[in-house]
Amino acid sequence: MSEQLSDRTGLPGLIDGMKRFIPAKFRPDAAVVPVVRLSGVIGAVTPLRPGLTLAGIAKTLERAFATRHAKAVALVINSPGGSPVQSRQIYLRIRQLAAEKKLPVLVFVEDVAASGGYMIACAGDEIFCDPSSILGSIGVVGGSFGFQDLIKRIGVERRLYTAGEHKAMLDPFLPEDPDDVARLKTLQREIHAIFIALVKGSRGARLKGSDDVLFTGEYWAGERSVSLGLADKIGDLRSTLRERYGDKVLTPLIAPASGMLAGLLGRRSPGAGSLADGIGGLPDELISALETRAIWAKFGF
Repeated sequence: MSEQLSDRTGLPGLIDGMKRFIPAKFRPDAAVVPVVRLSGVIGAVTPLRPGLTLAGIAKTLERAFATRHAKAVALVINSPGGSPVQSRQIYLRIRQLAAEKKLPVLVFVEDVAASGGYMIACAGDEIFCDPSSILGSIGVVGGSFGFQDLIKRIGVERRLYTAGEHKAMLDPFLPEDPDDVARLKTLQREIHAIFIALVKGSRGARLKGSDDVLFTGEYWAGERSVSLGLADKIGDLRSTLRERYGDKVLTPLIAPASGMLAGLLGRRSPGAGSLADGIGGLPDELISALETRAIWAKFGF
């Protein structure tokens, strides 16, 4: 009887037929590449306008790397930068998960991966971009305004009380102090050096430009970025993954929990407060919106 069963094609055929009723993502033979979108200015902004932070995306990244039968994890990046601390923390978490799960990370740049956005892109084993994508801006920037003459003109007296010689450093209502500017420049150089080391450690011998070209804060379009070694190839997510893993590759989008589900899980958007908090912070929200618009506008978007 057992010999007769082994000779028949019925059992293997039955198993193959049953596979049709199993969701593709649960089949061991299905190529799955989960996709995570990382978009926006990096760092906490205001209660109603949370930026991209590690706290906000950590669970999403973990879910992506825990996807069954995953062949790789794809990151779609569209960010003009922001907080260097949050950028580096997100980069480190991606690399930690990639090492733990032994999965390659493929980065696809949309409009912009600049400054902190490019730092996160460096977490990819490979970086793909569009010919019109903007990459680079490997530098550190900080800015403020000077209102000391304005408040004199309108008859406002500035009263500021501090403990600590430099506690009011770079206060916009005080005259600029050259020593304070020098201290700020020193801090920026330290952060810039950390950024440069991260890019060199990630891209290695693929970098083709000299330091005085790559690390001046300049940015480039896709083709030039590839020639400088800041990206590996011109390519979009769908075509690249199909070419690499076959036409039937599955690319589930791993998104953060939102709405009722987020409430049930006890999670809120990073930096999100109550409605009353948001109303009270509307002036800050307006300023934040203008600052965010200015950051994107720097790259023509």
